[in-house]
Amino acid sequence: MADIVDPQVERYAAAHSEPEPAALRALAEETRAGTSAPGMMTGHLEGRFLTTLVAMLQARRVLEIGTFTGYSALAMAESLPPGGSIITCDISEEHVAIARRHIAASPYADRIEIRMGPALETVAGLEPPFDLVFIDADKPNYPAYLDAVVPLLSPHGVIAADNVLWSGDVVDGRGGADDENLAGIRAFNDKVAADDRLAAVMVPIRDGVSLIRRR
Repeated sequence: MADIVDPQVERYAAAHSEPEPAALRALAEETRAGTSAPGMMTGHLEGRFLTTLVAMLQARRVLEIGTFTGYSALAMAESLPPGGSIITCDISEEHVAIARRHIAASPYADRIEIRMGPALETVAGLEPPFDLVFIDADKPNYPAYLDAVVPLLSPHGVIAADNVLWSGDVVDGRGGADDENLAGIRAFNDKVAADDRLAAVMVPIRDGVSLIRRR
């Protein structure tokens, strides 16, 4: 993943944000050492962003599309009130095995439910409302995920979509024409911008996060 923000600026921002909890730091180290794509992990700065977002929304129900090794789910669970819950979806048993172990060892095991299988099938069976939906999964399906989760939002619910800048390749003239991930991200971004029901702001944190709400 190419740097969107100057790495020195990113390090400064991380140093002046809430410290990374020791348990998440251990999970991050295992993810970097034991997976082939550690760049998929949310990481410290974006993790604190999600923790703060859950707190500001006073979210009680969270839906996550894309568990990976559980970093983002654990970060969001920190700010849930008693009785709050996260449903997180993934298809990789290898990655979820790491997530299950770290979630079980955390104080938030009773707040996080992992559901295995294609996310669109899982989402189709869920009852609203959700106060926050975090999308960070396979990029070609981003437009379909948007259609699936908008009806599930609570009146003040927010969608946070990761990787919307795709290392800057979303800019016209960049990126490969045969990159299906890039095509999915561009289609998602255009779909959000064209939908009169939605208001969005794209934040250049890490690889870009769009915050989307219903008008």
